[in-house]
Amino acid sequence: MAEDREGGDITASDMLLPDEEPSEMKNFYEGSAVFLTGATGFVGKMMLEKLLRAVDDIKIYILIRPKKGKDTKQRFEEIFESPLFDPLKRKRSDYAGKVEMILGDCGLPNLGICAEDTEKLCANVNTIIHCAATVRFDEKIKQAAHINVRSIRDLFVIAKQMKQLKALLYVSTAFSNCIRKDIDEIFYEPPITGEKLLTLVDCLDDEKLDLITPTLIGEFPNTYVFTKSVAENVVKEEGKNLPVGILRPSIIIGSAKEPVAGWIDNFYGATGVFYGAALGLIRTLHGKKENCAELVPADYVVNSVLAAAWDVATMKTLNDNKETQDKNDVDEKFQEEIPIYNFVCTPERPITWEKFEELNYKHAIQIPSEVCIWNYFFKMRPSLFWHTLALFFLHTLPAHIVDFIAICIGKKPQLVKGYQKINKFSNVISYFTMREWNFKNNNIQNLWKKMNTSDRKLFEFSMKDLSWDAYFYTYVRGARVYLLKDPLDTVSKGQIKYYKLKVAHYALCTVLFYLFYKLTMFIVNFIF
Repeated sequence: MAEDREGGDITASDMLLPDEEPSEMKNFYEGSAVFLTGATGFVGKMMLEKLLRAVDDIKIYILIRPKKGKDTKQRFEEIFESPLFDPLKRKRSDYAGKVEMILGDCGLPNLGICAEDTEKLCANVNTIIHCAATVRFDEKIKQAAHINVRSIRDLFVIAKQMKQLKALLYVSTAFSNCIRKDIDEIFYEPPITGEKLLTLVDCLDDEKLDLITPTLIGEFPNTYVFTKSVAENVVKEEGKNLPVGILRPSIIIGSAKEPVAGWIDNFYGATGVFYGAALGLIRTLHGKKENCAELVPADYVVNSVLAAAWDVATMKTLNDNKETQDKNDVDEKFQEEIPIYNFVCTPERPITWEKFEELNYKHAIQIPSEVCIWNYFFKMRPSLFWHTLALFFLHTLPAHIVDFIAICIGKKPQLVKGYQKINKFSNVISYFTMREWNFKNNNIQNLWKKMNTSDRKLFEFSMKDLSWDAYFYTYVRGARVYLLKDPLDTVSKGQIKYYKLKVAHYALCTVLFYLFYKLTMFIVNFIF
């Protein structure tokens, strides 16, 4: 006979439908204390929101630093002012009390954390998620090394003092080994060890470092992926005998579903290309449209990180108890090496740059923005010669003409400087649009298989189930609303402006072709 219980004894598991299983991942994070770095960044902010929304009982310590005249308290408050947290605020009124600020800076030794806060973290934290990084491709090598390499090395010093540590998850990048064509979920030989790199950047001044940077990074296209490669080696060396894992996401774009579909707050990478084209600013890009674009939604990245941390902790528990369990229950790979998870789209749901361009155009012209400056006129060109030619005629020349007119009528010239930044951005990302890689993601696929039905609903990240067309429908709208701050109720005005720009575009093309024809005929008649 079932035991009679008072109403207060009913637990959340009692409310599940008969065919539902309790969430193992949620149970793992319940009652835990998480130290999260990078919480003011795009992915870190979403990580913070997800943990607060999905887990009832949790404590989160976030590393935060003063910036641009704002103290840490102001930056802390600004995090929660984002529309990203609106669903959380409706669900939990006590969310702020679950978050504690740790003053620090990943660019400083020991992450800039004081002794008192270090002691607090060591006494309470059981899960570390290290998202912080400088993602600027043109970052100075010293700054990149300090933030991306030294911070993870010093974080291990803290982690080794944590008696309750269950998992440390390092967020790297799928392109940390981009100089290789085939990239598996394993460690590769680093270009230089972390200690040697840090010794080098601390011994030389900035001027000398600038001179040797091209030689130092070698085949790597920028200091970001170079230092990420070195950082992975630090994880390999320092993470021995610790519950550590690495997740390598590829190009992160807006959220697919949660907490709001289409959430994005930056113009980095593929998003910069898309909206530059949608606004009529970017008209050419050096790239091969048939190549695969390694794109992944931000919320899927967040969920995969949380799942990977759970997996690392689960395997550690199994391995710690291996003497009392059947050996078949123990994952030998976790005993021997640190698990790496490649979170990419190609193995399960590939998309080419051509399809990326097609879907962006399809959905962008449905909701044009009032801030468009020209007609959508964008093309990827694999030939560097034709791209450079198009760059001159479609970017540089029009910018100089418009700025000249602006000066003549007493206005401030802006386009030339703007296009210098756009052209620099285009040159930086062309390395990734001109190449493609063969990624393996067996660990990610196996991780998804390990998760029960409840976890798959709460922490969804399977790229196999993603529809790119449905995704870009919300992505384009989200970028319009959250990036341009242009609400959807202005679409009708945007359509009117876009129609006028389209007419102006084709009128200009007609005039230019006519002038070209006349010039050609004049030359022919003059010669013959």
